[in-house]
Amino acid sequence: MRYRRVLAWTLAAAAALAAAPPSAAAATAARTNCPRLSTKLDWYGDNRAHLQQVIDERGSCSGHGQHGQVPVAAFDWDNTVTKNDVTDATISWSLRHDKILRPARWRDTSKWLTKEADTALTKACGTDVPVGAPLPTSTNTRCTDEIFEIREDGKTMSGAAAFAGEWNHRRTVPQYAWVPQLFAGHTVAELRSYARKARSEALAAPVGSTRTLGTHTVPAYVRYYDQQRDLIRTLQRAGFDVYIVSAGSEPVTEEWSRGVGVDRAHTIAIRSVLDRRGRITTWNEGCGNVPASQGEAIPYIDGKRCWINQEIYGVEGAAAWQRQDRSHRITVGGGDADTDVTFVDDATGAHLVLNRNKSEIMCRAYDDADGRWVINPMFIEPLPQKTDPYPCSTSAYNEPDGGKGPVLRRDGSVVPDQEDTVY
Repeated sequence: MRYRRVLAWTLAAAAALAAAPPSAAAATAARTNCPRLSTKLDWYGDNRAHLQQVIDERGSCSGHGQHGQVPVAAFDWDNTVTKNDVTDATISWSLRHDKILRPARWRDTSKWLTKEADTALTKACGTDVPVGAPLPTSTNTRCTDEIFEIREDGKTMSGAAAFAGEWNHRRTVPQYAWVPQLFAGHTVAELRSYARKARSEALAAPVGSTRTLGTHTVPAYVRYYDQQRDLIRTLQRAGFDVYIVSAGSEPVTEEWSRGVGVDRAHTIAIRSVLDRRGRITTWNEGCGNVPASQGEAIPYIDGKRCWINQEIYGVEGAAAWQRQDRSHRITVGGGDADTDVTFVDDATGAHLVLNRNKSEIMCRAYDDADGRWVINPMFIEPLPQKTDPYPCSTSAYNEPDGGKGPVLRRDGSVVPDQEDTVY
């Protein structure tokens, strides 16, 4: 297990900081020299100013970095740093270039795959191709459709549930875990090469363009958000350790994250267990007290907190699932969906949310319990205003058993329903 740890406050450093606070003049000078977010890029309202204030107050330019504390920022990837999903772009490219290898049994790819999904995939993809050989998904529309429908909606083309059984719905979702499992038999280097080719294709496609995948219409393009790239680089210049934490496949995310200056060591996503030949298996590495499995603990909702605690702060065992003290929490968190809500809420400086009308995270954001939530419309093709209030008081919270419940504040009070006002 490779741990990525940041330096903790030491008693001596804290004492030194308390004994010799910077003068007002020194503090002002430090902030004047602090790296600045570009004023040429549009942010909603005063969001840029809020983020700049956190950079000024928490970054090394404020003097904090001199006393042992390295501030951390963590961002989701898909639809947070980029417009559109880079995992889907890689799946699309791979299906159009016959890169999915036929498994001996489709049910072996996921512990939760249903008999109906196994039957649908077997019928659609056939058994003529030898086990371990590429499926002709570029020409076999039925096979492509079944694979993508299961990935996209967790259902077969006939509408049957593709996954069933028990799992913690705040730690994993089978159709997300299924993505790296689809690439079982490939090496990490091969998957990275597919991601690079998909990346070149998606960046070259015009904004707003689509393509046909089987009978599905999917986005053909992906774009880095200029504002997020600028934010990440400004944070790095100000002494922050910046991480990407994604529920996508790690080799895929790594190929994209380098485009914003985040290296592999700072990219956390679903990490596949490799076999003795170095090939991807249908097993994923675990987190906290959850061992390697077929997807029980991926970076998803509470799973993102676990992976951050484990990989960045070195928290081990069951404690990795728990909210840590302020010195072991990120300063800035950014996301766009309910899968990000726990780690973004853990941030101590700013909780940045791109509004995609996802109920749980938007309830937290609009409630703004600590006054540090920063809500921004998507920078490309933002959604229109959601006309109905978010059902925060009744059904916005994603329960571990898959049910829905009210969103609660830390004191146990219920978050009231919230209107959508930033769009």
